[in-house]
Amino acid sequence: MISRFFSISKRTFSSLTEQEILALAISSEEDDGRIYRAYADGLRESFPASASVFDAMAEEENEHRGRLIALHKKRFGDKIPLLRREHVRGYYERKPDWLVRPLSLEKTRDMAQTMERQAERFYLAAAKNARDADTRKLLGDLALAEASHGSLAADLSAELTPDSVREEEAEKEHKQFLLTYVQPGLAGLMDGSISTLAPIFAAAFATGRTWDTFLIGLSASVGAGISMGFTEAAHDDGVLTGRGSPIKRGLASGIMTTIGGLGHALPYLIPNFKVATTIAIAVVFVELWLITWIQNRYLETPWGRAMFQVVLGGSLVFAAGILIGHA
Repeated sequence: MISRFFSISKRTFSSLTEQEILALAISSEEDDGRIYRAYADGLRESFPASASVFDAMAEEENEHRGRLIALHKKRFGDKIPLLRREHVRGYYERKPDWLVRPLSLEKTRDMAQTMERQAERFYLAAAKNARDADTRKLLGDLALAEASHGSLAADLSAELTPDSVREEEAEKEHKQFLLTYVQPGLAGLMDGSISTLAPIFAAAFATGRTWDTFLIGLSASVGAGISMGFTEAAHDDGVLTGRGSPIKRGLASGIMTTIGGLGHALPYLIPNFKVATTIAIAVVFVELWLITWIQNRYLETPWGRAMFQVVLGGSLVFAAGILIGHA
């Protein structure tokens, strides 16, 4: 709301002079060049071949900037007005995705394609408003150059990142996904699903009251989620192990722990004890199957071993809860 209010003071694109259009194009090319450099720097450690693609694209933006500056000097002199994209109403923005570490390889490539499409539309619109022949020609040429950057990126990728390298990078990115999200999330889901079985079902069979059981399950789930989340985030900063951001791992572990416990606690919102307990037990089987599937799907654990580990552990904790509840 506030940004919309302040946008009233921005210039409209149609009000820009040809000198201001050139100044806007120069600053935009400078920004895009820096963004491509930032993409390259963010990818260089894990994906050096793809980083070289963005280095080359940054050089292309720098070449465009040089051509624009040369035309500005020829027509208007050395003093370039300070005009940036945030000064023009409706002009495309650049989200600070390059600040996020680690960078996602596919998201980075997709964002680069979006940048090129936006730049192409700008140059086409600017060329329509240009009256000077040299200016119109350069803006039209740059529009074609931006349009061809999609094929340029593909050509550079083919040259600098052959299939073997791309496969290696994809495998590395998949491994990072497993280390940062899947493993902490799976550990949380297992802890939340299995460790809360005993207190929830013990409370259910000891009291016979669904609301009390739900409150105990809720507190156990949330408490376990907070504990697991902080433990995961605090015990490893990911620098030496390469497991990624401790905050992301902590959130994955904490959220999945809470979900795992709430799965069989929520049925006790149903007032009927038998119905609630029946549904809760059914949910437990679904949770155990889901844990087994994740282990097999992402960690390549054989179905038999995964089922034995999960079902055995879950059954022991479940039985302990029932026994304690009847004691």
